[in-house]
Amino acid sequence: MHNDIVTFQLANGLKVLLKEIHTTPIISQWVWYRVGSRNEKPGIRGISHWVEHLQFKGTKKYPGEQLDQTISRVGGMWNAMTYLDWTTYYETLPASEVDLVLALEADRMQNSTFDEGEVNAERTVVISELEGNENEPLFHLNSAIQAQAFQLHPYAHDVIGTLEDLQNMTRDQLFTYYRSHYHPANAILSIAGDFNTADLTKKIEHYFSDIPVHSGDSEPILQEPLQQQEKQLEIKGPGDALYIQIAYHAPQADSREFFILTVLDSLLAGPSPLVMFGGGSISNRTSRLYQALVEKDIAVSVNGDVQATIDPFLHTFVLTLNPTADPQQALHTFDDEISRIQNEPISKQEIDRAIQQAEAMFAYGSENITNQAFWMGYSNIFANYDWYRNYLQSLRSITSTEVQTFAQKHFSAHNRTVGIFYPTPQEEHNAK
Repeated sequence: MHNDIVTFQLANGLKVLLKEIHTTPIISQWVWYRVGSRNEKPGIRGISHWVEHLQFKGTKKYPGEQLDQTISRVGGMWNAMTYLDWTTYYETLPASEVDLVLALEADRMQNSTFDEGEVNAERTVVISELEGNENEPLFHLNSAIQAQAFQLHPYAHDVIGTLEDLQNMTRDQLFTYYRSHYHPANAILSIAGDFNTADLTKKIEHYFSDIPVHSGDSEPILQEPLQQQEKQLEIKGPGDALYIQIAYHAPQADSREFFILTVLDSLLAGPSPLVMFGGGSISNRTSRLYQALVEKDIAVSVNGDVQATIDPFLHTFVLTLNPTADPQQALHTFDDEISRIQNEPISKQEIDRAIQQAEAMFAYGSENITNQAFWMGYSNIFANYDWYRNYLQSLRSITSTEVQTFAQKHFSAHNRTVGIFYPTPQEEHNAK
């Protein structure tokens, strides 16, 4: 699965990446749009995610329910995701059905109807999703930390949006946003699988080349200034565990520091998956924080999280504790491990193990055709395909000196936000 890819661009700006993989007669198609919560402003928080929902309601040519049945009938799957920097739609199905998904995505790129009734129905759905998320302690905690960690940059806001904006957005606002952002010049089409590149190129040109580009207002993204002091917050709510989340400002994906962080994350808490679906998992029992916190019964579990983003985002650690545990003891132990990384020599053996584990996680997230198509488009959101192609080489070039220097620079108290979620008895919550 390491074939070279073919890349070209249509006259209307659509970027296309193709990768032939003839191991099995299936194809996976992804259409990526360079729009997510990063592009939203007050009054339309959550609009990218809502538009994603409405794109499944169909067009005059392809009604949503009919299309869903058609894809299911041929043994395919389709779905979509919205995140900070992007929205993506994908289909994986038999290679013989490639015309079906090309026609589908070309049609809904320009002809989604945004029926008023469907808009109102999905308003209920997304508000219900928001309310469900707010009942989850870690969502609640993470949301509060993002809001504290970013004062200017739109990464402060949840992808799901705010209740007020979801209640008040109109059909015209949604449709205007769709017209402004979901067009060829703002899109990437990535396809991997069992096809002939020359034949597929002709099909892509047939389906996509006549789609017009719609210009819209493009406001500059406000960049976040350096954080000057540690921020702390506490939240209480119904739950079964006490959670601590420590979030450090982290580098953007298109930088060498991102790969240093990836190795450091693997060393401290076990490697983070970058693929947001599928793939395998790796035990973090050999990580420093697991040994210091979990093996000594200070915490129930510990996890790290690194995300590849266009702008600097957050590197987070989540410690799960028993409800009656002392969070200050856990934080003190955590800080001791950070101090060790910053001030004590890190052996080559430990660095090598961290890199090997990060490599294994990367391999699990690249093992099938759907993953391969994912990576082509995903890497082009924040960098280019060479970022993916050179990923392992980039990891293997990281040294212990770089890891320690990074920890000294970025893992300082003034660069982080710490949140604690305290569980309250259910009866106390019900009485409010």
